[in-house]
Amino acid sequence: MSSGRWASLRHRDFRLLWLGLFVSFIGAQMQVTAVNWQVFQLARGASSVVTLFGHDVRLGGEALSLGLIGLARVLPIFVFALIGGALADSTDRRAVMLVSQLAALASAALLAALTLAGQASLVMIYTLTVINSAASALGNPARQALVPNLVPRDEFASAVSLNSLIMQIAQIGGPALCGLLIGTVDIGWVYAVNAATFLGTVLAVLLMRYRDPRRGTPPKVEWAAIVDGVRFVFRERLLRSTMLLDFWATFFSSARTMLPIVAAELLKTDAAGYGLLSTAQAAGSLVAGLWMSFRADIRRQGAVLLASVAAYGAATALFGATTSFAFSYLLFAATGAADTVSTVIRNVIRQMATPDDMRGRMTGVNMIFFQGGPQLGELEAGLVGAAFGVPFAIVSGGVATVLIAAWMAWRYPDLRRYER
Repeated sequence: MSSGRWASLRHRDFRLLWLGLFVSFIGAQMQVTAVNWQVFQLARGASSVVTLFGHDVRLGGEALSLGLIGLARVLPIFVFALIGGALADSTDRRAVMLVSQLAALASAALLAALTLAGQASLVMIYTLTVINSAASALGNPARQALVPNLVPRDEFASAVSLNSLIMQIAQIGGPALCGLLIGTVDIGWVYAVNAATFLGTVLAVLLMRYRDPRRGTPPKVEWAAIVDGVRFVFRERLLRSTMLLDFWATFFSSARTMLPIVAAELLKTDAAGYGLLSTAQAAGSLVAGLWMSFRADIRRQGAVLLASVAAYGAATALFGATTSFAFSYLLFAATGAADTVSTVIRNVIRQMATPDDMRGRMTGVNMIFFQGGPQLGELEAGLVGAAFGVPFAIVSGGVATVLIAAWMAWRYPDLRRYER
């Protein structure tokens, strides 16, 4: 643990944060999986008719309702990510994290209480999803900007890889546990477990010895500071290109929210099968993350980044075209592996290319691309899937991602040739 990709765990504060996030990430992935399944069950059998290009099109209630989850998750990001970024650069990052974690805990606890009381409704779920997303958008810039302060610069890549690793493990364990629970107990208990897991991060932040130099500074959000952060990102060609690539790839290849329909209607499986399928992407991510953890730095990072995004799109397209559970699992796992490689490279490029006093705002802008892409993509997949079928939505999105990766390689040669 003293060298290589595991080196950052030598540092007590990073180790505390890493363990706290591990617990919290598992709960968060349980809730994501549970919300998708609950919305699918509530919307099943519903339908609506809209007029497109002068023709009435009947939209399946499940696909449209699942797509609206993405809208509920993305709207707060556009507002609160920039505010969270400005707060992360102007006040104590630990304090911002604490407030956001406690807000998310309260949201999950309320969702659990209402569901267990039998008061669940689509409107209620969407509303609490908005609140949870707003809390995440406020806290994530502070969390990501804090990590470079907890480890030496030459060990930052190790920290990024390890944070990616626990997310991958959580994306396996969370959906699997959720699948088991919703098959045996009320789904409200999944939300209750998630609320409890936020205490892991809260405790880790409270136990840290690191003291932010901005400690005691009153929180302030200045419009000029936000504008400076946006200008910085768009002025730096390398940052801009990685964010655009991230946004468009995840916009077109967001198949995760459609998984309840894929599992129930295409693969003919139950809640346990849905939970198992939900672990596939994370299983692939875990394999890729472990591979990256035990090897030296990747060479020709720019070319590898573009190739991994193209592979992500190709695997998504094939995933949408199969009706075999085993083959679907392998293909969905491949999307996770490709995404992990590109995610680690993108994060290292961005954090190392950004000065510390700008990291929070850069992360806030990046959240709009990084989380806005997949969440808007879920809405797009829901609309296209409702109108033309879920397989068409997934396949066409994967093909579009491959074409985007090729276009970005041509449009941004400095990204294609990048090597740290």
